[in-house]
Amino acid sequence: MRALRPILFWTHLVSGVVAGAVVLIMSVTGVLLTYQKQMTLWADLRGVEAGPPTPGAVRLAPDSLLAIVTARGGTAPTTVVWRNGAQMPVEVQFGREGRQYLSAYTGEVLGTGSVTMRKVFSVATEWHRYLAMTNAQRPTGKAITGWSNMAFLVLVLTGMVLWWPRNLTWGAVRNVLLFRRGLSGKARDFNWHNVIGIWSAIPLALVVASATVISFPWASDLVYKAVGEAPPSRAPEGNAARGATIGASGNASGNASGNASGGGQPAPVATPRLGDVYAVAAERMPDWRALSLAWPKTADAPLVYTVDRGMGGEPTKRATLTVSRNGEPTSWQPFDSLTTGRQVRTIMRFTHTGEVLGFWGQTLAGLVSLGASVLVVTGLLLSLRRLLAWRRRGARVDVPLTA
Repeated sequence: MRALRPILFWTHLVSGVVAGAVVLIMSVTGVLLTYQKQMTLWADLRGVEAGPPTPGAVRLAPDSLLAIVTARGGTAPTTVVWRNGAQMPVEVQFGREGRQYLSAYTGEVLGTGSVTMRKVFSVATEWHRYLAMTNAQRPTGKAITGWSNMAFLVLVLTGMVLWWPRNLTWGAVRNVLLFRRGLSGKARDFNWHNVIGIWSAIPLALVVASATVISFPWASDLVYKAVGEAPPSRAPEGNAARGATIGASGNASGNASGNASGGGQPAPVATPRLGDVYAVAAERMPDWRALSLAWPKTADAPLVYTVDRGMGGEPTKRATLTVSRNGEPTSWQPFDSLTTGRQVRTIMRFTHTGEVLGFWGQTLAGLVSLGASVLVVTGLLLSLRRLLAWRRRGARVDVPLTA
């Protein structure tokens, strides 16, 4: 261990200096994106009165509501989202063109969502994934953040070893395990760096490691190969770039709104007949919270629903229901019916944002992202002090001796 420690230390230091600035950007934006889903929905529905217009009013049948939507003309929807609850509106998404929130009782347009909130999260996401690079520069930005994330994983793993005191006494352990008052300068930075690093090491390692399957196709394929499965075929490069917009804080809505983000709306088709969609959801998942329909692209395509009883990012609480155009269910695919590879890959994707554990998982991911920001700052300050001390020692050696 004594021989290995210098190697780990310099690996840790060099990785931090090289990738520190990018890791800091990803960590800060990761904090901002922690509660993106909840904050966006809150902003969208703030001030929207979607309850029954009169006592005893009943919701429109899904077929009737969608007939109203298509009768208005214009772009065909990409996704329709029903949320359980008498006060909840129906969300109709139009891909990149935006969305409308409709009264579930009258079909009236009640709002179009918060442009400001979505813009804030859009900017944070662009920095988190691509360092705000656009168009042809996006692959470069994604490569930089991806490899910086790999360097961060090296930092976390080597840090787990380096924090271990040379002399295993309570005093030495306490200095790196608990915050100490009255410190300043190098001592304070060292204390904060070690304490935050120790307490956040395991969840931070999971958050950072799970990001590799988002950043690199080879890492995603490796997940399938590790469990003995062939990786799924990949979309063409252009579509893959659009589909890759899943980050630290994950912006796919989890209730199939990801289907609406691929850009380019399908050609308008006849309004699909849905039947009693509420009964379909209640039969399969009585405690459902959101039910999404990916708008069919052709007149004879089956209807694909996502039924979700979670918060949108908990894959174990979602299922896919496919219904033929004659109203017959043809496929029910809950999480436990997926292959092992798909289960692991999906869990890893939502481990990055913490959503796999619901609200408390999101909170933990946000806290360790905040801790990571402090780790980068204190680590860079410690490195700078080391560099200045090294230069001062060199200057003293170079001073010529006088008679």
